[in-house]
Amino acid sequence: MAGVPERNQSTSLRRALAVLDHVRDNSGLTLTRLAEGVGLSKSTVLRLTAPLIEARLLERDHRSGVYRLGHGTLRLGQAYLATLDLRAVAAEESHRLMTEARETVHLVVHDPPHVVYIDKVENETNVRMASRIGSRGPAHCTAVGKAILAFQPGDPVEGLELESRTRHTITDPDRLRRELAGVRRRGYAVDDRENEPEVRCVGAPIFNHTGAVVAALSVSGLTSRVTAARVRELGPRVAAAAARISGKLGATS
Repeated sequence: MAGVPERNQSTSLRRALAVLDHVRDNSGLTLTRLAEGVGLSKSTVLRLTAPLIEARLLERDHRSGVYRLGHGTLRLGQAYLATLDLRAVAAEESHRLMTEARETVHLVVHDPPHVVYIDKVENETNVRMASRIGSRGPAHCTAVGKAILAFQPGDPVEGLELESRTRHTITDPDRLRRELAGVRRRGYAVDDRENEPEVRCVGAPIFNHTGAVVAALSVSGLTSRVTAARVRELGPRVAAAAARISGKLGATS
Protein backbone atom coordinates (compact mmCIF):
# COMPACT_ATOMS: atom_id res chain seq x y z
CA MET A 1 0.00 0.00 0.00
CA ALA A 2 1.24 3.48 -0.87
CA GLY A 3 2.56 5.45 2.04
CA VAL A 4 2.80 2.46 4.39
CA PRO A 5 6.36 1.45 5.29
CA GLU A 6 7.28 -2.06 4.13
CA ARG A 7 8.24 -3.08 7.69
CA ASN A 8 4.77 -2.17 8.97
CA GLN A 9 3.16 -4.15 6.15
CA SER A 10 5.29 -7.16 7.04
CA THR A 11 4.35 -6.90 10.72
CA SER A 12 0.65 -6.68 9.85
CA LEU A 13 0.92 -9.70 7.58
CA ARG A 14 2.59 -11.77 10.28
CA ARG A 15 -0.09 -10.75 12.78
CA ALA A 16 -2.88 -11.56 10.32
CA LEU A 17 -1.35 -15.00 9.70
CA ALA A 18 -1.13 -15.55 13.46
CA VAL A 19 -4.84 -14.72 13.75
CA LEU A 20 -5.64 -17.16 10.93
CA ASP A 21 -3.56 -19.91 12.56
CA HIS A 22 -5.23 -19.33 15.92
CA VAL A 23 -8.72 -19.62 14.43
CA ARG A 24 -7.64 -22.77 12.60
CA ASP A 25 -6.64 -24.36 15.91
CA ASN A 26 -9.48 -22.86 17.98
CA SER A 27 -12.60 -22.48 15.84
CA GLY A 28 -15.60 -20.69 17.31
CA LEU A 29 -13.78 -17.89 19.18
CA THR A 30 -15.41 -14.58 20.01
CA LEU A 31 -13.56 -11.36 19.25
CA THR A 32 -12.52 -11.06 22.90
CA ARG A 33 -11.19 -14.63 23.08
CA LEU A 34 -9.42 -14.30 19.74
CA ALA A 35 -7.74 -11.06 20.80
CA GLU A 36 -6.63 -12.65 24.06
CA GLY A 37 -5.34 -15.73 22.22
CA VAL A 38 -3.07 -13.77 19.89
CA GLY A 39 -2.14 -11.08 22.41
CA LEU A 40 -3.55 -8.15 20.46
CA SER A 41 -6.20 -5.50 21.11
CA LYS A 42 -9.72 -6.08 19.82
CA SER A 43 -9.44 -3.08 17.50
CA THR A 44 -6.25 -4.50 15.98
CA VAL A 45 -7.87 -7.90 15.49
CA LEU A 46 -10.87 -6.28 13.80
CA ARG A 47 -8.54 -4.44 11.43
CA LEU A 48 -6.53 -7.59 10.64
CA THR A 49 -9.53 -9.86 10.12
CA ALA A 50 -11.35 -7.50 7.73
CA PRO A 51 -9.27 -8.42 4.63
CA LEU A 52 -9.24 -12.08 5.67
CA ILE A 53 -13.04 -12.06 5.73
CA GLU A 54 -13.13 -10.29 2.35
CA ALA A 55 -10.89 -13.04 0.92
CA ARG A 56 -13.17 -15.71 2.46
CA LEU A 57 -10.26 -17.03 4.51
CA LEU A 58 -12.22 -16.21 7.67
CA GLU A 59 -15.90 -15.79 8.35
CA ARG A 60 -17.72 -14.30 11.33
CA ASP A 61 -21.15 -15.40 12.43
CA HIS A 62 -23.51 -12.41 12.33
CA ARG A 63 -25.50 -13.53 15.38
CA SER A 64 -22.89 -14.99 17.74
CA GLY A 65 -19.90 -13.00 16.49
CA VAL A 66 -17.62 -16.05 16.57
CA TYR A 67 -14.87 -16.58 14.02
CA ARG A 68 -14.22 -19.71 11.97
CA LEU A 69 -12.26 -20.56 8.85
CA GLY A 70 -13.89 -19.48 5.59
CA HIS A 71 -14.35 -21.57 2.46
CA GLY A 72 -11.45 -19.74 0.82
CA THR A 73 -9.11 -21.88 2.91
CA LEU A 74 -10.67 -24.98 1.34
CA ARG A 75 -9.89 -23.69 -2.13
CA LEU A 76 -6.30 -23.03 -1.10
CA GLY A 77 -6.01 -26.49 0.42
CA GLN A 78 -7.43 -28.17 -2.66
CA ALA A 79 -5.09 -26.21 -4.90
CA TYR A 80 -2.13 -27.24 -2.74
CA LEU A 81 -3.14 -30.91 -2.74
CA ALA A 82 -3.61 -30.88 -6.51
CA THR A 83 0.04 -29.92 -6.99
CA LEU A 84 1.48 -32.55 -4.65
CA ASP A 85 3.73 -35.25 -6.03
CA LEU A 86 4.48 -37.94 -3.45
CA ARG A 87 8.03 -38.59 -4.64
CA ALA A 88 8.85 -34.90 -4.66
CA VAL A 89 7.29 -34.34 -1.24
CA ALA A 90 9.20 -37.28 0.25
CA ALA A 91 12.54 -36.65 -1.48
CA GLU A 92 14.15 -34.43 1.16
CA GLU A 93 13.21 -36.73 4.05
CA SER A 94 14.25 -39.84 2.10
CA HIS A 95 17.72 -38.45 1.43
CA ARG A 96 18.09 -37.22 5.01
CA LEU A 97 17.08 -40.62 6.34
CA MET A 98 19.55 -42.39 4.04
CA THR A 99 22.32 -40.10 5.28
CA GLU A 100 21.41 -40.72 8.93
CA ALA A 101 20.91 -44.47 8.62
CA ARG A 102 23.60 -45.08 5.99
CA GLU A 103 21.28 -47.67 4.42
CA THR A 104 18.91 -47.86 1.45
CA VAL A 105 15.61 -45.99 1.78
CA HIS A 106 12.47 -47.05 -0.08
CA LEU A 107 9.19 -45.25 -0.73
CA VAL A 108 6.23 -47.44 -1.69
CA VAL A 109 2.51 -47.25 -2.36
CA HIS A 110 -0.15 -49.92 -1.88
CA ASP A 111 -1.46 -51.94 -4.82
CA PRO A 112 -3.27 -54.77 -2.99
CA PRO A 113 -2.07 -57.35 -2.27
CA HIS A 114 1.32 -55.86 -3.18
CA VAL A 115 3.37 -52.76 -2.61
CA VAL A 116 4.97 -50.88 -5.50
CA TYR A 117 8.36 -49.25 -5.10
CA ILE A 118 8.13 -45.69 -6.42
CA ASP A 119 11.45 -44.32 -5.16
CA LYS A 120 14.75 -45.62 -3.84
CA VAL A 121 17.68 -43.74 -2.31
CA GLU A 122 20.82 -45.85 -1.97
CA ASN A 123 23.95 -45.53 0.09
CA GLU A 124 26.52 -46.03 -2.64
CA THR A 125 29.11 -47.42 -0.21
CA ASN A 126 26.99 -50.46 0.72
CA VAL A 127 25.90 -53.57 -1.14
CA ARG A 128 22.94 -52.56 -3.31
CA MET A 129 19.46 -53.86 -2.59
CA ALA A 130 17.79 -55.93 -5.31
CA SER A 131 14.65 -53.75 -5.36
CA ARG A 132 13.93 -51.56 -8.40
CA ILE A 133 11.68 -48.55 -8.87
CA GLY A 134 8.45 -49.85 -10.39
CA SER A 135 8.87 -53.36 -8.99
CA ARG A 136 6.28 -54.99 -6.76
CA GLY A 137 6.63 -56.84 -3.49
CA PRO A 138 4.30 -58.73 -1.15
CA ALA A 139 2.64 -56.60 1.52
CA HIS A 140 2.44 -59.28 4.22
CA CYS A 141 6.19 -59.88 4.63
CA THR A 142 7.77 -56.49 3.95
CA ALA A 143 8.14 -53.73 6.51
CA VAL A 144 6.57 -51.18 4.17
CA GLY A 145 3.69 -53.55 3.44
CA LYS A 146 3.02 -54.27 7.09
CA ALA A 147 3.20 -50.54 7.89
CA ILE A 148 0.43 -49.96 5.35
CA LEU A 149 -1.65 -53.03 6.25
CA ALA A 150 -1.65 -52.11 9.94
CA PHE A 151 -3.66 -48.96 9.25
CA GLN A 152 -6.15 -50.32 6.73
CA PRO A 153 -9.84 -50.30 7.68
CA GLY A 154 -11.48 -53.60 8.57
CA ASP A 155 -9.45 -56.81 8.70
CA PRO A 156 -6.40 -56.26 6.45
CA VAL A 157 -5.34 -59.92 6.73
CA GLU A 158 -8.59 -61.41 5.47
CA GLY A 159 -8.21 -62.65 1.91
CA LEU A 160 -4.42 -62.33 1.82
CA GLU A 161 -2.40 -65.26 0.50
CA LEU A 162 0.39 -65.51 3.05
CA GLU A 163 3.01 -66.95 0.77
CA SER A 164 6.20 -68.14 2.47
CA ARG A 165 9.21 -66.26 1.08
CA THR A 166 11.77 -67.38 3.68
CA ARG A 167 11.69 -69.58 6.75
CA HIS A 168 10.96 -66.42 8.78
CA THR A 169 7.86 -65.33 6.82
CA ILE A 170 4.72 -65.06 8.93
CA THR A 171 2.15 -67.33 7.28
CA ASP A 172 -0.32 -67.72 10.17
CA PRO A 173 -3.15 -65.13 9.86
CA ASP A 174 -3.62 -64.69 13.61
CA ARG A 175 0.08 -64.20 14.16
CA LEU A 176 0.14 -61.58 11.40
CA ARG A 177 -2.81 -59.81 13.02
CA ARG A 178 -0.87 -59.67 16.29
CA GLU A 179 2.13 -58.36 14.39
CA LEU A 180 0.05 -55.58 12.82
CA ALA A 181 -1.35 -54.64 16.23
CA GLY A 182 2.25 -54.20 17.38
CA VAL A 183 2.92 -51.96 14.39
CA ARG A 184 0.03 -49.72 15.40
CA ARG A 185 1.39 -49.47 18.96
CA ARG A 186 5.00 -48.78 17.93
CA GLY A 187 4.34 -46.69 14.87
CA TYR A 188 6.72 -48.73 12.70
CA ALA A 189 6.98 -52.23 11.22
CA VAL A 190 9.87 -54.67 10.96
CA ASP A 191 10.70 -57.20 8.27
CA ASP A 192 13.06 -59.56 10.07
CA ARG A 193 14.40 -61.63 7.15
CA GLU A 194 10.80 -62.36 6.11
CA ASN A 195 11.11 -61.34 2.45
CA GLU A 196 14.82 -61.90 1.81
CA PRO A 197 16.94 -64.23 3.99
CA GLU A 198 19.76 -61.77 4.76
CA VAL A 199 17.85 -58.47 4.83
CA ARG A 200 16.13 -56.56 7.62
CA CYS A 201 13.87 -53.59 6.99
CA VAL A 202 12.13 -51.01 9.17
CA GLY A 203 9.09 -49.24 7.70
CA ALA A 204 6.58 -46.61 8.79
CA PRO A 205 3.26 -45.42 7.33
CA ILE A 206 2.63 -42.13 5.54
CA PHE A 207 -0.82 -40.55 5.89
CA ASN A 208 -2.62 -37.92 3.83
CA HIS A 209 -4.87 -35.02 4.82
CA THR A 210 -7.85 -37.34 5.39
CA GLY A 211 -5.91 -39.55 7.80
CA ALA A 212 -5.74 -42.43 5.31
CA VAL A 213 -2.47 -44.33 4.86
CA VAL A 214 -1.22 -43.67 1.31
CA ALA A 215 2.38 -44.87 1.34
CA ALA A 216 5.21 -46.12 3.50
CA LEU A 217 8.89 -45.31 3.99
CA SER A 218 11.57 -47.81 4.97
CA VAL A 219 15.24 -48.39 5.69
CA SER A 220 16.67 -51.69 4.43
CA GLY A 221 20.04 -53.34 4.89
CA LEU A 222 21.90 -56.59 5.32
CA THR A 223 21.44 -58.28 8.68
CA SER A 224 25.17 -57.89 9.36
CA ARG A 225 24.61 -54.12 9.55
CA VAL A 226 20.95 -53.84 10.50
CA THR A 227 21.11 -55.89 13.68
CA ALA A 228 18.16 -56.48 16.01
CA ALA A 229 19.56 -53.76 18.32
CA ARG A 230 19.89 -51.33 15.43
CA VAL A 231 16.29 -51.99 14.41
CA ARG A 232 15.18 -50.53 17.76
CA GLU A 233 17.29 -47.44 17.04
CA LEU A 234 16.08 -47.04 13.46
CA GLY A 235 12.38 -47.54 14.18
CA PRO A 236 11.72 -44.13 15.76
CA ARG A 237 13.89 -42.41 13.11
CA VAL A 238 11.92 -43.93 10.24
CA ALA A 239 8.62 -43.17 11.98
CA ALA A 240 9.64 -39.54 12.53
CA ALA A 241 10.66 -39.12 8.88
CA ALA A 242 7.37 -40.66 7.71
CA ALA A 243 5.46 -38.36 10.07
CA ARG A 244 7.17 -35.30 8.60
CA ILE A 245 6.20 -36.42 5.09
CA SER A 246 2.66 -36.99 6.32
CA GLY A 247 2.62 -33.43 7.62
CA LYS A 248 3.56 -32.14 4.16
CA LEU A 249 0.62 -34.12 2.77
CA GLY A 250 -1.71 -32.38 5.19
CA ALA A 251 -1.96 -35.00 7.94
CA THR A 252 -2.66 -33.44 11.32
CA SER A 253 -1.33 -36.13 13.66
